[in-house]
Formats: sequence, structure tokens, C-alpha cells
Amino acid sequence: MAKESMKARERKRERLVIRYAEKRAMLTKILKSTDNSEEVQSQKWEAMMKLQQLPANSAKIRKHNRCGLTGRPRGYMRDFGLSRVTFREMALEGKIPGVRKSSW
Repeated sequence: MAKESMKARERKRERLVIRYAEKRAMLTKILKSTDNSEEVQSQKWEAMMKLQQLPANSAKIRKHNRCGLTGRPRGYMRDFGLSRVTFREMALEGKIPGVRKSSW
């Protein structure tokens, strides 16, 4: 079971990602433009500086996937939103339809 503080930190990161997603996308679009005129180069420089000013945890790569039930960060299965351990327990109890025990 994950600590509540760790879960709270992840929720905070999720909110920051949502809050700054549009601004971050706009700045990265400017940085990826292929025009090399002087005016565009200065815009790229300004965009890079503004991007660095944003909170580090607002980048979506900083967000971790955690099991929806236990909060376990490792062995996460995206299709189910569960860790492998929780998935196995639920499959053995018959709580996940269509999953049969093979050889685990």
C-alpha cells in the first residue's frame, strides 16, 4: 500500500499537468518550428526561457502510473489500471470477466 503522501503528490502532479498542458504545447510548437530567420530565433529563445520557468512537475513525463486500488507504482497494467499483483488476485477471485488462469 502506498503512503497517502505519495498518492497526494501524484494527484498534485496530475493537476499541474492539466493546468499547464496548453501553455507547454504552445511553447514546444514554437521551439519545433523549422524557420531559421532571426526573428524566429529570438522567439525560440524566449519560448525556451518561458518553458524553463514552468514548474518541473507540470511535464507529463513526471507523472507516474499507480495501481488504482493499492497505489503500487511498479508492474502497472495500463489496460486495467491495476498493478500485476492486484490484477492476479482479482483474476483468481473471478472479479475480472474473461480472464482465465493460465500458468502464472
